[in-house]
Amino acid sequence: MPQINRNDTFNLISKLSFRRLFNAAKVLGSFYLTRILKKPIQWGLPISISFEPTTSCNLRCPECPSGLRSFSRPTGMLEKDFFKSTIDDIHQHLLYLIFYFQGEPYLNPAFLDMVKYASYKKIYTATSTNAHYLTDENAKRTVESGLDRLIISIDGTTQDVYKQYRVGGNLDKVIEGAKNIVKWRKELNSKTPFIFFQFLVVKPNEHQIEDIKKLAKEIGVDEVRFKTAQVYDYETDPNQLIPTIDKFSRYKKNEDGTYVPKNKLANRCWKLWHANVITWDGLVVPCCFDKDAMHQLGNLKNESFKQIWNNPNYKQFRSSIMQSRKNIDICSNCSEGVSVWKD
Repeated sequence: MPQINRNDTFNLISKLSFRRLFNAAKVLGSFYLTRILKKPIQWGLPISISFEPTTSCNLRCPECPSGLRSFSRPTGMLEKDFFKSTIDDIHQHLLYLIFYFQGEPYLNPAFLDMVKYASYKKIYTATSTNAHYLTDENAKRTVESGLDRLIISIDGTTQDVYKQYRVGGNLDKVIEGAKNIVKWRKELNSKTPFIFFQFLVVKPNEHQIEDIKKLAKEIGVDEVRFKTAQVYDYETDPNQLIPTIDKFSRYKKNEDGTYVPKNKLANRCWKLWHANVITWDGLVVPCCFDKDAMHQLGNLKNESFKQIWNNPNYKQFRSSIMQSRKNIDICSNCSEGVSVWKD
């Protein structure tokens, strides 16, 4: 296993306050008490939330609703004022803010302004990008915004391999964007953002695992992470995406050639106690697997976050998880435990 990056870990710890630490203790305690008593108990507020800057995307990745333009929910942009009012309501308890769900964050013109606001509130901030918009100017603004962690999705080291999953993408732009970020972090003498390449391992690119490590080192990226791919039609894998390297597959191959998820899906979920997702238009959903926001637990345009976190919808969903998680559609293809490997 690789060593933990000390600068990134220290940066996260530096965001802790007594109130945030106490909140985290309450959340963790209620989760374990729930497991003991076998009934949902929820104390505290989320330690981490994901805010969706936009559902728009410039690429057409084959397993992504944004890329396929297959959403039933509307496409739009997160409004800065709405974001600020939500953060003002919960920032004292919130430690970690993830600026992505679906879509490409840099397509939202106010994205870096919102990052800067969250940083001002001393919240650890992270985002994930396909790096096509990391121009020299945007790279400089990104470093200046105070963003703590930047995930660059790069699923190939040659254009012919990269474009097989990142349909419509240009690898040269990704590499240029990564170099821009590394350059401005150095020129501005900044310790942030922590930069890592995220390599989604699929059958077309699995032979380039060693190559991406070399490329990251050449550019000056801090770390490489390998992620397993979520495949919607995993039983037959019609797009031939499931890799042959078992370590990097979420699925186990049966003797008849079909696949089943490796995850056994215990009737509990830490996500439901410590985190959630907010869509660009204010819907609160359980986690990042609810890509089409089918399990709406509340709407921040109608009620406060604190009201939603403990409302009847949330209580019912937590109870359902404990009774039969495998029967909840968004849980059936969950990657818990088989998702990411560091190098």
